[in-house]
Amino acid sequence: MPRYPSRYASRSSFSFGPGPISTAIKIIIGVNVAMFLVTSVVPELRIQLGLVPMWVVTRLHVWQLVTYMFIHAGVFHILFNMLALWMFGAELERVWGTRNFIKFYFVTGIGAGMLTVLVSLLPFAPVAQLYTSDIIGASGAVYGLLLAYALYFPDRPIYMYFVFPIPAKVFVVIMGGLAFYSSMSESGGGVANATHLGGLLIALVYLKGLRPRLSPWAEVKYRYMKWKIGRARKKFDVYSGGRSEGRGENNRWDRRVH
Repeated sequence: MPRYPSRYASRSSFSFGPGPISTAIKIIIGVNVAMFLVTSVVPELRIQLGLVPMWVVTRLHVWQLVTYMFIHAGVFHILFNMLALWMFGAELERVWGTRNFIKFYFVTGIGAGMLTVLVSLLPFAPVAQLYTSDIIGASGAVYGLLLAYALYFPDRPIYMYFVFPIPAKVFVVIMGGLAFYSSMSESGGGVANATHLGGLLIALVYLKGLRPRLSPWAEVKYRYMKWKIGRARKKFDVYSGGRSEGRGENNRWDRRVH
C-alpha cells in the first residue's frame, strides 16, 4: 500500500484488543473452555464445583473457592468473561510477568469468593439469599483485572457497549457502582454481583498494599512487545487524501484499545 507524505495525508486506523493472547491467559482460557465442555456433558458438576457458601461453611467444601472461577452457565457467559480476560489481562501480564499475573488472578478470584461467603452470613435480607446460591464464573477475578487496568492505564479509553469511549478510571467507578447497587437489591443470580464487588475490593487492597514488583526482564519484554504490536498495526493503516490532523497524543496506538 503506497504511503504519502504525512503533511499531505490523514491517517485512520482501527484496532481491536491489546494484542496477542499471552501465556497465562491462554492457559486460563483453555481450562475454562475445558471445564465448560465437561460441565455441559455432566451438568451435575456445576453445583459441586460452583461456590455455595452454605456448603463451604457447613461441609467445608473449601475447594469451591477455587473451582467456581472456572465454571460458566452458558456460551455468552464464558464468551464475555474470556473476552474481558484477554482485553484487560493481556497487557497486565506483559507488564507484571506471567508469575505475578497468575498470582494476582487467583488472589482476586479466591478473595472475591471468600468475601462472598462472609457477606452471605450477614443478617440482611438483600444478601441472605447468597448463603444458598450457586455462584459461578470468572467475573470476580475479571473485575479485579479491570481495577488493575484502570490503576495502570487510567486514561486509556474503554468502549462501553462498544460505542461510548470512557476513560478506564471512570469505567471502573461505573461498574463498581452498578455491582454495589445490584448486590443490595433483591434480585439474585448464578453470578452474584457481591462477588464482582469483592473482586474490586480485593484487587484494590492487594495493589495498594502488595503492588507487584516488575522484574527488569519483564519490563524489557513488555517494551519489546509494545513496540512489536505498534509496528504490526502500522502495516494495516489506511491513508486517504487531505491534510493530517491530530498528529499528537491521540494518535498513539496504545490509546485506541477497544
